[in-house]
Amino acid sequence: MTECCRIAAVQMISTPELAANLATAGRLVAEAAGRGARLVALPEYFPIIGGSDADRLAVREAEGSGPIQEFLAETAARHGLWLVGGSIPLMAQNPAKLRNSCLVFDPMGRRVARYDKIHLFGFQKGAERYDEAETIEAGPAEPVACDALGLRIGLGICYDLRFPELFRALAPLDLIVLPAAFTDTTGRAHWELLLRARAVENQCYVLAAAQGGRHPTGRITHGHSMIVDPWGGVVARMEYGEGVVLAELDPARIAEVRASLPALAHRRL
Repeated sequence: MTECCRIAAVQMISTPELAANLATAGRLVAEAAGRGARLVALPEYFPIIGGSDADRLAVREAEGSGPIQEFLAETAARHGLWLVGGSIPLMAQNPAKLRNSCLVFDPMGRRVARYDKIHLFGFQKGAERYDEAETIEAGPAEPVACDALGLRIGLGICYDLRFPELFRALAPLDLIVLPAAFTDTTGRAHWELLLRARAVENQCYVLAAAQGGRHPTGRITHGHSMIVDPWGGVVARMEYGEGVVLAELDPARIAEVRASLPALAHRRL
């Protein structure tokens, strides 16, 4: 691709109500499309953030069918854009668990890629505790990329951000798309730092779509959806609340950075 294209991250504060979340996502994707976006990413768990893990388990879908997947396909086709469907709960091999899956749809509404979250978040500090492995089945340790708009796009979900080898295995990339629901505790410390690092070391754009605010369940997510350029500069950001973050992805900027500092060509390991 030689021309610029507009990309967008949708930020949400998802609730326990599936229908309401789909309506919000639809409205925000429509806003992004109306502002010229050709590729839009939704956040992790955009269809539901409930009060317990059982809420996500209850809305799991089988591969290729269900209201969430239908919504994603129809929304991509309606607006004629590439849609990265944040993450949704799909059936796992273990019937007591789910896969946290990111699906990509083309402008015709066809699914062209699926990535199942590999790295499962675990964290404990005081009373704050998370252990995704209790209810989520890790995806196969196989990095996933897809081609869209003439770009090579690498996929990750939230905690995957902390594992640079996942994205380096796919290099060279033009864009990393990372849906997330970072906790506010870890987000304030590391979110921007890690996003900018992934952009710098891969000399590519990073599009990070986050959950951002206080959810009806009381959970607080960090937000700060952003688009980072190949030099590590934050070119667009939204702190908290729901909305859309847009920026131009310029392939010439990628080429310029790689020509002036050919770090990818200098790799020896």
